[in-house]
Amino acid sequence: MGKFDGVLLVTDFDDTYFPESGALPPENLAAVAYFKAEGGIFTVATGRAYTTFAPKLPSAPVNAPVILSNGAQLYDFAAGEMLVERTVPTTVAEDLLDLVRRVPEVGLEAYHGEDAYIWNPNRWTWYHLEKAGIGATECPIAQMPQPWGKAILHQENPILLRAQADLLARHGDRYEAIFSNFHMLELTAKGATKGGMVLELARRLGVAREHIYCAGDNQNDIPMLAVAAVGYAPENCAQAVKDWGARLLCPCEEGTIAQLVEELDRRY
Repeated sequence: MGKFDGVLLVTDFDDTYFPESGALPPENLAAVAYFKAEGGIFTVATGRAYTTFAPKLPSAPVNAPVILSNGAQLYDFAAGEMLVERTVPTTVAEDLLDLVRRVPEVGLEAYHGEDAYIWNPNRWTWYHLEKAGIGATECPIAQMPQPWGKAILHQENPILLRAQADLLARHGDRYEAIFSNFHMLELTAKGATKGGMVLELARRLGVAREHIYCAGDNQNDIPMLAVAAVGYAPENCAQAVKDWGARLLCPCEEGTIAQLVEELDRRY
């Protein structure tokens, strides 16, 4: 029996576990190895889709299914199987065409299966594709194949705030619209959040809620921080996460997850 038997640790990937610099703190790998050796269950909940996360899997040695696309998908990399997928309503193309009449500055990135499609790309669209290391097909919104796992709107933050308010006012019953950073507004099906999928994963694994611990740095992580026994964040997280009340740890670059495991070591 290990001290972390029945304990689930779920971390956001970018800017929580893996820094923007691209240099993974070795302390994180060592801490995860120790946590798993003591019976802990470790996985990632990311805004990335399968296509953009799969190349990063070696740096995050999970031993449980991974939450993808901001909670729209639960994928078992060990079995090569999609366990849960909640696609956005097929009205999404029509709804976004309506949106861009009022907020024409936004760029769009949509995911159909493992393929990415873009419309009206801007500097943030290209930045995200380069960071993710993928290509995308540029085409009109109406011609993007359905269904979509998720969509991302790219632009400067004030413009995306207008888009978010517009979408939620008109179609808040259909979608979650939440920021993964200042320049990316993520769109998933209503109810498809990291928090909801963390609870689904815990149910499948038989983990009690009081033994769930989550870490994240941005607004899209708050739903999973809220379902955890304790919600953690790197010190350099978004202000929204600080305002929510996450327990702050060292900056991402210094090994946030390593410090989190140290806390769990004392807790258990």
